[in-house]
Amino acid sequence: MTVWLYVGFILFVLSALAVDLGVFNRKVREVRAREALVWCGVWVTLSLLFTVGIYWLYETKWLGIGAAEHLGGRQAAFQFITAYLIEYSLSIDNMIVFAIVFSFFGVPKHYQHRVLLWGILGALVMRGAMIAGGVTLIQHFEWISYVFGALLIGTAVKLWFSEEEVKPEKNILLRIARRIYPVSADFHGSRFFVRENRRGAMTPLFLVLLVIESSDVLFAIDSIPAVIAVTREPFLVFTSNVFAILGLRALYFALAGMTERFLYLKPCLVVLLGFVGTKMLVEPFYPISTLVSFGIILLILAIGIGASLLPRRHES
Repeated sequence: MTVWLYVGFILFVLSALAVDLGVFNRKVREVRAREALVWCGVWVTLSLLFTVGIYWLYETKWLGIGAAEHLGGRQAAFQFITAYLIEYSLSIDNMIVFAIVFSFFGVPKHYQHRVLLWGILGALVMRGAMIAGGVTLIQHFEWISYVFGALLIGTAVKLWFSEEEVKPEKNILLRIARRIYPVSADFHGSRFFVRENRRGAMTPLFLVLLVIESSDVLFAIDSIPAVIAVTREPFLVFTSNVFAILGLRALYFALAGMTERFLYLKPCLVVLLGFVGTKMLVEPFYPISTLVSFGIILLILAIGIGASLLPRRHES
């Protein structure tokens, strides 16, 4: 019966995106920071309201959800909001990639919204498939949790010691696309495909979409195991991912040009990944409650964001 929950949730997401595209953003235009901040507030508010809905669903066991796992409303709500915080904080790193890719291809600001919208639709499909695969693996092979934990700790170490450098021109998917299909020299409005010299061709805007989609797959390899460390309930993993992705687009436009202020974002993500990875490794021996995990993750994010927002000496 829980299949109807997925159907209903997906219909809600598609309806929200249809309203976004068909009502508020029918015309191709640049999204202003103030408007983007409002949308950030809308998506965060919807996420919090959905947390209340999660509590009711799992507390009443509506359609039998959570009954087999004996998951109560309070625990399910904390698992969802904790998973949402992890996914949203890890997704912030995507903004840097977006900015680099848009700059590399010289994408006009009024076309960036369209690219990210289609990028979200593609991400929803790919995340859904990856979540289903990850949860299925860990349900059938318990030892996979140790692999995921080691992967997260390894990612944290790599993130700490590596210099983050994104090179879109070396993207494998981009290079393959250029070899098998013609690419137009210029942008053609917000179109992804055009006809030139009586044959079809991709526009640079479609190449941007390919790079963003492939980058999201790489980010998902880290973020999905991190969420699974908090909850193995597929519905909670999927919905927390979706809400984080939906809010990311507005967050990008709200903070565009301000990513350099997030000086402590990298250490914050390193500690976050390290904690979640360690949690997965020690869970069979020393279980950490969802409430404790929520508090620790909230503290990590508060310290990282708060320290980044403090005025620098040279700015005073």
